[in-house]
Amino acid sequence: MNILKKYTPSEQRYDTMQYRRCGVSGIKLPMISLGLWHNFGDSADLTNARSILRTAFDKGITHFDLANNYGPPYGTAETNFGRIYKEDFQPYRDELIISSKAGYDMWPGPYGDWGSRKYLISSCDQSLKRMGLDYVDVFYHHRPDPETPLEETMGALDQIVRSGKALYAGISNYGAERTREAAEILKKMGTPFLVHQPRYNMFDRWVEDGLLDALEDTGLGSVVFSPLQQGLLTDKYLKGIPEDSRAANSIYLSKDRITPELLDKVKKLNALAQDRNQSLAQMAISWLLKDTRVTSVLVGVSKVEQLQNNLDALNNLAFSETELKHIEEILGS
Repeated sequence: MNILKKYTPSEQRYDTMQYRRCGVSGIKLPMISLGLWHNFGDSADLTNARSILRTAFDKGITHFDLANNYGPPYGTAETNFGRIYKEDFQPYRDELIISSKAGYDMWPGPYGDWGSRKYLISSCDQSLKRMGLDYVDVFYHHRPDPETPLEETMGALDQIVRSGKALYAGISNYGAERTREAAEILKKMGTPFLVHQPRYNMFDRWVEDGLLDALEDTGLGSVVFSPLQQGLLTDKYLKGIPEDSRAANSIYLSKDRITPELLDKVKKLNALAQDRNQSLAQMAISWLLKDTRVTSVLVGVSKVEQLQNNLDALNNLAFSETELKHIEEILGS
């Protein structure tokens, strides 16, 4: 992490970013947020990671999203973020929304997974220590737990907020009905419940089957992740599978998912994006933001150039009815 020059944020950092109110709360989020799932663990180039974070803030991205098990190995994304935060961002803490989560496998034994009160509170304490923070702005339960009573899980989020370790509670990957139940429990407790974080993109539209309506009804915002479907909604795979791509190197995207039928859709979407003077990635992000119930799109990048490309999506958010119809025809083909 050998950037010797002391960081001074751009004075124009709020000039071009667009912000959206998160549900019915007092919080506004940048329409593009930065996720630290990949490229911030111990195997990452931390000079590059630092450049990405600096550029993000310089461009008005005020929301950095983490989780206890981001890395690899688990916890290292938070640890590395904490090092960079201390050197670069500590004076600007009150300009940042920093979130973390717990709900997936984190440590051995029965208390390091899912949604128990013990796991969530312990995990929040560990995350704060790794990042060197007094509090996070949002603490999420990362996934629903089919065995732990929802009242216990929501009660843990309530205590985390009441203890000052988080300002708001959030949930991720919950279905519509479970989201409504969680909102009702937290409302009775008087807990500030801010946001849901679901997967959403052109190829994965499950949130349209009731969840977006539930968010609107309960006053929640949404920060959607995987907007590019692990890189499939880019031009990366149009000419094969690059050696440095996620499909070639990651367990999260297998080569057999890149079928001729899928590539045909990607090529058609890419042609439409070019007609809009956008990259396919930019159009995919713009398409998500056409629905105002989507507060922010969470992007993960490995290079500063990718981040800038994603940010340029905000330059063309409007779709004609003809374009939207064409997209539906492509996706339904």
